[in-house]
Amino acid sequence: MFEWLRGLGQHAPRNLHKMSLAFGQMLDAGKQMFDTASNALLGGTDLSVIRDDLFATDLRINAAEQQIRRELVVHVTVHGTHDLPACLTMMSVVKDAERIGDYAKNIFDLAELTPAGVKEKEFDDLNGLKSSISRGLADTRRIFEAQSEDEARAVARDLMSIEDRCDTRMADLVLHQREHACPVTYALTYRYFKRVASHAMNIVTSVYLPLDKIDFFDEKPRPTGVRKPETK
Repeated sequence: MFEWLRGLGQHAPRNLHKMSLAFGQMLDAGKQMFDTASNALLGGTDLSVIRDDLFATDLRINAAEQQIRRELVVHVTVHGTHDLPACLTMMSVVKDAERIGDYAKNIFDLAELTPAGVKEKEFDDLNGLKSSISRGLADTRRIFEAQSEDEARAVARDLMSIEDRCDTRMADLVLHQREHACPVTYALTYRYFKRVASHAMNIVTSVYLPLDKIDFFDEKPRPTGVRKPETK
């Protein structure tokens, strides 16, 4: 999809190099924010120390998104519509990168609302998920630059598995609230983790999917009705 970003080499217009650099920085910053916020929620981090830097990083992500949007408009205006599908796809994935930062802020908000940290019963699962998502974000950065379809498909499967795991845990927390301490906090954490994985997956799948399928390739039919919790 993005051969024009990496294949033009020294002949590429300057704005394309700027876009590629800015997008890579967005992905790096989003991973940093996710790691920082998740570690804060899981405990052991002084929130007052990291808060200002976290939100400053989010502002840099927002500025990079705006820069890329401007550069995309310039590219199409100057070079015509030949690259329009790729430009529209780029417009889509930069929004995904920006949303990763937003969900990291949501995770940090939960950390501030949960000063006692995550309880031991939930810690291992959430910590394992955090590590898997962090690896997925690193893979997303690498695969987008390499434009490797085979690797992109493999990482997309891993990210989809993370989504399913988060869905399962959210359902369990909602259906069996009485059995869990702080079920709202943990359900929201799984929800935010899932959304980070989903936005990374949108970026990864842009490597091999056509424009119209991005964001929708993993849509599944929903069963009718809601399973009721068992009564005891």
